[in-house]
Amino acid sequence: MNSDFTLAIHSLTFLALQPDRMAKSDAISESAGVHPVRIRKVLSLLKKHGFIKSKEGIGGGFIFALDLSEVNLWDIYKITSEGALQPKCPDSNEQCIVGANMHKVLFNIFIGAEEHLGEYLRNYSIKEVVDLVNKEK
Repeated sequence: MNSDFTLAIHSLTFLALQPDRMAKSDAISESAGVHPVRIRKVLSLLKKHGFIKSKEGIGGGFIFALDLSEVNLWDIYKITSEGALQPKCPDSNEQCIVGANMHKVLFNIFIGAEEHLGEYLRNYSIKEVVDLVNKEK
């Protein structure tokens, strides 16, 4: 799983806690502890998929575009990390039964793992993440 997944959840949770006003990418990047360019890349992806809206200029920034309970973590995973669990196999010896088949075998196992992960992540919406963050205060 890559960091875009966690940065997207962080960004959406940050925006969810600012429901009546825009948030600047600099504020989100400061909260996440990463360079603003990294956050802007993730925000661009979230905007492209309709999770957030943006406004340029004075008073501009980013705002959550959907109801918090409509977005689950699997939705975010699919746009940031789908396929991340794919096995990284080096070029194997195709003359060996193990080398010739390991990538295919692991690929099928990892696809199953990603399906199970999806079932689990669907159980958590951004609203639930916000509630958990608020509970930790």
